[in-house]
Amino acid sequence: MSIVPAEAVSARVRGAYDARTGGDGGAAPLAPRARLLPALAAVYRAQLSRARVARIPLLFVATFQSVGIMVLMRGVVDGGAEARAVVAGSSVLVVAFVALNLLAQYFGQLRASGGLDHYATLPVPPAAVVLGAAGAYASFTAPGTVVTAVIGSVLFGLPLTHLWVLVAVIPLAGAALAGLGAALGLLAPRQELATLLGQLGMSAALLLGVLPEGRLPGPIAFARDLLPSTYGVEAFARTFDNHPYWPTVALHLAVCAAVGVVSLAVATWAYRRAAVR
Repeated sequence: MSIVPAEAVSARVRGAYDARTGGDGGAAPLAPRARLLPALAAVYRAQLSRARVARIPLLFVATFQSVGIMVLMRGVVDGGAEARAVVAGSSVLVVAFVALNLLAQYFGQLRASGGLDHYATLPVPPAAVVLGAAGAYASFTAPGTVVTAVIGSVLFGLPLTHLWVLVAVIPLAGAALAGLGAALGLLAPRQELATLLGQLGMSAALLLGVLPEGRLPGPIAFARDLLPSTYGVEAFARTFDNHPYWPTVALHLAVCAAVGVVSLAVATWAYRRAAVR
């Protein structure tokens, strides 16, 4: 039996605890929140690893779908500006299928299953979660977009000289579409509605991006200007000219970048709104 009074033991324990925590017996201070860039890199790597395993079959479907659309359009479009629009729109459609459609479904499922609670407990900024997931899904589309662009260029007899512009088109269009997809998935009240909105967004990218602008009615052509991927399509299509006018290409890419910043900001706000509910 111990002859040390219980009060003395309690005092010693409290003193040792205070010495370790630097406090006065209260709660231990929380660790500081992770900085944006390291947290963004960690989320990006985790999401890219997950997408590599689960999304490869869907990426094949997206590429096959875009190539099939170009083969069908080959029967009604011979060349010129319409052929350039078909190839550019089909290439960016791969980005829309993955970055918009699948990301809307992912965040809708994450919200419905309570997965957002896991991210909310992590000491990472909300922007890192949204940007990391959007960046992973957007960069995952690069192989399919390049393959579609090469096949389309050969199919319609377009030059392959300026395909390097995809280095800018893929991340900018991907950011704009991924931000839109994440916002749709996070703002949708039900998972089924998030899936529906993602499908509708991809259908809009298909109809308004692949079809030549000159064949669209006036109101639909106006709706085309509101679609984030339109400016990536226009920038890519103009590089098929024999002598592209690069200031116009740069202008379309700049607009695409601005739309991407806005859509990602909206997605970050939607994440904060969904995470606190």
